[in-house]
Amino acid sequence: MKLGFQSAILADLGFEEVIDFAAQEGFDCVEIMCWPKGESDRKYAGVTHLDVTGFTKADAERTLAFCAEKGVAISALGYYPNPLSPDLEEAAVATAHIRRLIDAAVLLGLDTVNTFVGNDWTKSVDANWPRFVETWGPLLAYAEKKGVKIGIENCAMYFTMDEWPSGKNLARSPALWRRMFAEFPTKHFGLNYDPSHFIWMQMNHLKPLSEFADRLFHAHAKDVRVDHDRLDDVGTMACPLEYHDPCIPGEGDIDWAEYVAALKASGFDGAFCIEVEDKNYEHGLETRKEALRKSRAHLARFI
Repeated sequence: MKLGFQSAILADLGFEEVIDFAAQEGFDCVEIMCWPKGESDRKYAGVTHLDVTGFTKADAERTLAFCAEKGVAISALGYYPNPLSPDLEEAAVATAHIRRLIDAAVLLGLDTVNTFVGNDWTKSVDANWPRFVETWGPLLAYAEKKGVKIGIENCAMYFTMDEWPSGKNLARSPALWRRMFAEFPTKHFGLNYDPSHFIWMQMNHLKPLSEFADRLFHAHAKDVRVDHDRLDDVGTMACPLEYHDPCIPGEGDIDWAEYVAALKASGFDGAFCIEVEDKNYEHGLETRKEALRKSRAHLARFI
């Protein structure tokens, strides 16, 4: 298992500075964010550490040479939009850019691109399904042809009442994964597994690991604190941020010794990347770097 981090938390650094930091702190790898250049209205989104628009073989060679010099690998290319957005222009941009990530991954010799399935939160699962099939059938066929795996994160993307009732990512539960993998049985379609989302959704974060062992392409390390007094007061139908806080590993409800042991027992031996979305570590670049250092120190003993 390789310990790394997702680069979004170091948004104000350039690619080489991110890799330098990873090398200095003893990380094995980094999941590199590859959003299209421009503004984003979502926290931790819109980060471009590698611009894959017009990405060439020469760009890939320079990127890989720098990583090799520093002894840090790229675990995957990451981009987390909504390819099933009810805004069809937004969805088209997302779908086209996922293809660019697949092409860039090939040039870089990488086998994984991480993203979201997406969701039209104004519709039911069944009403979303035809569009899911229409959108993801060609994307997955393209990824398989190119030899690239698509790792879908399991965050529901339900953090504001505007996203009620079902969030902006359809792939939020094992029941839905089964249906998706039955629809598209290709082994190039799998998971970027994040345990924290199970916790706030009141689900067992260990149970799916054995069933979906062959679909675990990449893993995120993010913790979460659930305020049970607040949950008792507002209930699970309240906006989730009313009763939980994302936090760094070791400062929340997850037993990381237990979780890493379960990951290993499932046969997972891939990239395990810290994702920092902790409001207690947002007071500047040095504080965000410290969040990564603390997270690494906590997790390294188990890996």
